[in-house]
Amino acid sequence: MHNYLDFEKPISDLEGKIIELKKLASEDESIDTSDEVGRLEVRVREAMVDIYSKLNAWQKTQVARHPQRPHFVDYAKTLFQEFTPLAGDRKFSEDAAIQAGLARFRGQPIAVIGQEKGSDTKSRLKHNFGSARPEGYRKAIRILEMADRFGLPVVTLVDTAGAYPGVGAEERGQAEAIARSTEMCLGVKVPIISVIIGEGGSGGAIAIATGNRVYMLEHSIYSVISPEGAASILWRDSTRAKEAATNMKITAEDLKSLSIIDGIIPEPLGGAHRDPGSVIAATGDVIASALAELSPRSGEQLRSDRRQKFLAMGRNLA
Repeated sequence: MHNYLDFEKPISDLEGKIIELKKLASEDESIDTSDEVGRLEVRVREAMVDIYSKLNAWQKTQVARHPQRPHFVDYAKTLFQEFTPLAGDRKFSEDAAIQAGLARFRGQPIAVIGQEKGSDTKSRLKHNFGSARPEGYRKAIRILEMADRFGLPVVTLVDTAGAYPGVGAEERGQAEAIARSTEMCLGVKVPIISVIIGEGGSGGAIAIATGNRVYMLEHSIYSVISPEGAASILWRDSTRAKEAATNMKITAEDLKSLSIIDGIIPEPLGGAHRDPGSVIAATGDVIASALAELSPRSGEQLRSDRRQKFLAMGRNLA
């Protein structure tokens, strides 16, 4: 069953009527509801065009967090061949919030790193809702080192509300692990292509999103802190998250205008969860184009370009 967001009520009402008419027709073959269903389907599309053409920042945040939105495992299954996940950081333990390994992308060997939130209660608990602990980022560092050693391009898929803030994570050096992962991204001499597929939250995102090319899905978000967290700090009131989201400039359009990201990947009408196949294919085409552009460059040039790209952000926003 489709999960509707609160601003999608006109769509849910119309689609509910369509389901009722189809059920009625299936129960009694003498009843023909095709004409009415057709009219309602036109109205559904019109309502979706109207609603999704003017989403505000908070509504985009809701779409980015939609429980049926495709996750890392969905992209990995479709985009990558011979994906071989690698586990553990060789220091403490395995962290399932970060998925990483080696694969082929359209015939080319690559390294893959991504955050997985999970799609049901069991998998969400297993992957800690996509919020990584220090060992997750140290696993990412291990994969980045391996990619650098063997000259493998790196593709990262970002989808996290932020790094896990638990006591144990802090005791094991959460901030240091994030900083080291970011440093490693800046230092490798291979192309890094990063895509924000849902939420790109705080250092938990930037730790694997410091790439030569950074793209966002149309209804994804990318921010230094969650809207709820910002509202709690600024106004001591997390219910003002909608206001915070508007002022933080977290949407793909905002960040493209600020030159924080390099491009926006369009989503199907109604969001990526409405047609996962098409948005995953579009993401693959963007990754392929970026790899074709970056692969001829030398390692030193790739590293220098990446560092200058992020240094320029600070100068442009100063």
